[in-house]
Formats: sequence, structure tokens, C-alpha cells
Amino acid sequence: MIMTNETQNMQRQPNPAEGREEAVRPLYVLEGVCKSFGREKILEDFHFRIEKGRTTVVIGPSGCGKTVMLKHLNVLLRPDRGAVYFDGVRIDNLPERELIPVRRRCGFLFQAGALFDSQTVEQNVSFPLVQHTRYAPAKIRRIVREKLEMVGLGGYEDRLPSQLSGGQQKRVALARAIALSPEVILYDEPTTGLDPIRSDIINDLIIKLQHELQITSVVVTHDMKSAYKISDRIVMLNKGKIIADGTPDEIRSSTDEQVCRFIEGRGQSRAGQEIENEDANG
Repeated sequence: MIMTNETQNMQRQPNPAEGREEAVRPLYVLEGVCKSFGREKILEDFHFRIEKGRTTVVIGPSGCGKTVMLKHLNVLLRPDRGAVYFDGVRIDNLPERELIPVRRRCGFLFQAGALFDSQTVEQNVSFPLVQHTRYAPAKIRRIVREKLEMVGLGGYEDRLPSQLSGGQQKRVALARAIALSPEVILYDEPTTGLDPIRSDIINDLIIKLQHELQITSVVVTHDMKSAYKISDRIVMLNKGKIIADGTPDEIRSSTDEQVCRFIEGRGQSRAGQEIENEDANG
């Protein structure tokens, strides 16, 4: 069922009688999360549930709180109020040391890729393995080769990021994100800056990883073509609140004015005008 702002409050407490899908315990729960930067409210009384093993895509105009929400999922940001739960355990109030095992279960693909320019592809992908395991160098090299093969970059181990295209850099960053075999991958604008062909390669990889590894994926994007292709569920934010929540078909056929404007490409700038100063928080 598509959820608009009128039905948002009805979705916060699942009703087991409504079907088996509602009874599945979510992997993530955000309860009443509020987050501000200075006087700007980015998330306000934000409630969100993410089901295990599915791909949830989050859309919305720049500055609406998508990336801020995403960073709460692995506690790169902490809420001013409210709580974040992962696999039934509250995590937003954990000290950094206790977050290490939580973050090992969660890969993060940053918008810019965030590769180390002076390090080779192998060194970039091996970074989390060196930091968080005691594997022997030979085992680390084997895992790196395996992950690079998964993203179609076998044989690229000795190259530097500067020798790669933008799409290849994103794939190296994705190989690094899955190096520790996480249960979850968080994607922040994975196709930004890529042409349609390279965007499709990334989308196909997101689908492949979700199906082959049973990974839970949360994807923040402006790209509706990507959203429709990869998602099980699409959630739209505006002004720090969920205004629509449904399957790709339900979102595509929505008659909600804000949703239609965004999908048609006319509402992004108009909706974004009210929050354009929040772009860095988007």
C-alpha cells in the first residue's frame, strides 16, 4: 500500500494481522529521530523501518534529509532525540568502541567513492580487512581478488584510482564495501556523475549483490530510473518527513502532487527552494 503524509502515522506500528510481511522483524528501526544543524531541522520526529533482505530506495529533493538519515543507520551521525535500532539492539547511544562490531556488519558506499588516491586498488579494497581482521596477507589478497571479480574488476589490483574511470572507481569502492561480507550495504547516490551505461552497471551490481549474498540494501538516489529498477520499496522524503512509501508500481502510479512533481522532474527545484540551504545535509 502506498503511504502518503496522510497515512504516515498509521504505518509506525505494524499490525501482524495485516499479513506475514508486516510480521517480519525489521533490521533497522528509527523511532522519533530528530536531527538539526544549527537552526535547520533536517529530520523531525522521523519514524522508519527497514526490512531484512530487501532493497529500500530513498528518494526526495536535495536537502530533504536522505543522506542524514542514511548516516544514522551506522551512527556516523547521532540523533538529537529519538533512537536507532539495528537487529533489535539500540545503537545510537553506544560508545564508538562498541560500534565497531556493528559497523563491520554494514558496508557504506559513499557518494564520491572516497578512495585513497595514493593507494592501489588492492590496498583500497583491503583497507577494512587490515583494520578489522587478523587475516594473513595471503588470505587478504585472496578476498580482495574475489571481491574485485564480483564487481567485474578482476586484474585491476595494481592500478591507482587516477587510472580508472568514474564508474570503475565506484565499483572499487563497492568491492571495499563488501570486503567484510556485510549484512547491509548503505549506498549514497551510487550513480551520481555516471553516464547511463555506467549507471546501469552499478544498478546491476546492486541487484546481483542483493540476490546472491542476501544483502539488505538501502539506497539514497535522485535517479528514478535506478530507483524503479533496483527497489523492492521506494520511500520519498521531503522536509525531513516521509511523504510516500510503496512498491515501485505504487510510487509510479501515485497521484500525490509532490510525488508526481518529483518523478516528472518538475518538483525537485521547486521543493528544494525551501530547503536549498541544506544541500550539504541532503
